[in-house]
Amino acid sequence: MPHSKWFAAAGTAAAITMIMAPAAHAASAPAAPARAAAVTTLYYDATRATGWEAAVTAGVAAWNANVGNVKLAKAQPGTRAEIQIIATNGWPQATLGPVRPGGQARVELGSLAVTEGHDKTRIAAHEIGHNLGLPDTKPGPCSQLMSGSSAGTSCKNSVPNATERSRVESAYAGRAATRTPADGRVLVDAH
Repeated sequence: MPHSKWFAAAGTAAAITMIMAPAAHAASAPAAPARAAAVTTLYYDATRATGWEAAVTAGVAAWNANVGNVKLAKAQPGTRAEIQIIATNGWPQATLGPVRPGGQARVELGSLAVTEGHDKTRIAAHEIGHNLGLPDTKPGPCSQLMSGSSAGTSCKNSVPNATERSRVESAYAGRAATRTPADGRVLVDAH
């Protein structure tokens, strides 16, 4: 190839490379990171749940491990908590949510259910489930946390099933987390 034709061919190849390079670079650029879902943090105060501390901790952990867009955190002393958890001598009961940041809900961990043989951790997780917007699903199997006492005293499951997790995730998704009001009814979990 004569010298002048080689330069012309090389120049054309360089021009093609320069034109193609930005497109190739853009195609190989990493994708933008996915937008993280907003997490709603709800604070709870269990200082009046004497005798239920381990059950409350385990019940909170079950929810935190199974839902991603709402997290329960222990309120610092002297700060306001959305969820008040107390021990009582009656039947377990709770405010039906979903409770919102700045809102107010209550869980009463009743000892009558424990006297009958029901599991404390299941009771705590079940009542917190009410605060997160889940009604009872009685009667129901042990695999449904919200079946409560209808699953029998041998049931120790304190983990929400896929449907229960999905309903809570939905209640706290996007704008629903701030605009959907809590139900506010008190659900008593007696037989």
